[in-house]
Amino acid sequence: MALESRITQEEIKKEPEKPIDREKTCPLLLRVFTTNSGRHHRADEFARGNVPSSELQIYTWMDATLKELTSLVKEVYPEARKKGTHFSFSIVYPDPRGKVYRLKDIGSTVSGRKGTDDSMTLQSQRFQIGDYLDIAITPPNRAPPLSTRMRPF
Repeated sequence: MALESRITQEEIKKEPEKPIDREKTCPLLLRVFTTNSGRHHRADEFARGNVPSSELQIYTWMDATLKELTSLVKEVYPEARKKGTHFSFSIVYPDPRGKVYRLKDIGSTVSGRKGTDDSMTLQSQRFQIGDYLDIAITPPNRAPPLSTRMRPF
């Protein structure tokens, strides 16, 4: 007799995250790669131990929100502080079936505006220590590009 799981994706997302005591928990090193073109880096730019040159290193916790990460990026890139600047976040992770990396879109924020993804955390998106974060920054005078890639996630 086969058993069937009746847990939906919605129920998985509703699981309460365990609060992280930032006073007692050591932060992780988050390697962040940014582009100002509005497009994410290609997955092959992370192949064979290579990484793009636009790296930021941020010490943070798994409960860091996309809005919190946006504000940290804006501290480093003054041009990204303009109201209406669009930040698109992707997790870059190694594919367990091969020696390639995959990108998984996880959300976006807009400078100066509240959004539905602002409170999304790394933990809620199944970020694992060792993964990278890729952020495509789009200036306010340009619309964010439409994704032309189909990603199976």
